[in-house]
Amino acid sequence: ILREMLSKRGVRVITGLGKYFRNRDKNRSGFLSRADFKEGLKAFHLEIPEEDFESLWLILDDSKSDKVEYGEFTRAVFGEMNEYRKAFVRKAYMKLDFNKTGSVPVVDIRKCYCAK
Repeated sequence: ILREMLSKRGVRVITGLGKYFRNRDKNRSGFLSRADFKEGLKAFHLEIPEEDFESLWLILDDSKSDKVEYGEFTRAVFGEMNEYRKAFVRKAYMKLDFNKTGSVPVVDIRKCYCAK
């Protein structure tokens, strides 16, 4: 049900929701509490019936830790990247990792990208 709601809302809602979740994660653990998750859905007018929310929460919180990794949430909603997108990301990463170290420091990103 949530996937259908998101597909009708557009990219801005989807990216906004991801940004909202990242901002709620103050300690950068990658996890959201049930309350933060529910509040995020409500903030983007993605309110679902309580029983559907509980079913969704049970699916996403498969470790029963009472928290959800928001990366897992986005993969559950959007699925894995297709091969075209994966190839594009690899190509961009190879361009950024010009020292071939396997990691890209922010300094190197600044040399290739301007967010203005």
